[in-house]
Amino acid sequence: MSYTANEVAEWMLNELKEKGILHQSAAVEHIKSHFGESFIYVNEHGNQSIDKEVKKVFRKLHKGKAAWERDGFFWGWS
Repeated sequence: MSYTANEVAEWMLNELKEKGILHQSAAVEHIKSHFGESFIYVNEHGNQSIDKEVKKVFRKLHKGKAAWERDGFFWGWS
């Protein structure tokens, strides 16, 4: 089955709503295993990251209500 960036972003938002926090490492692993490697890339620091289009859609979906915690590498409610 083929997935879209919107479907991945919706999963991310639902996880954040359910758990109150979404760690990037856990999200990357889930996305890879459930949606496919195409939504993951290696960033300039050599770390796996979530596709930029997915993060763009995610930002639109949460409408500024979620914040990225840079030091902890997770999203939480702001």
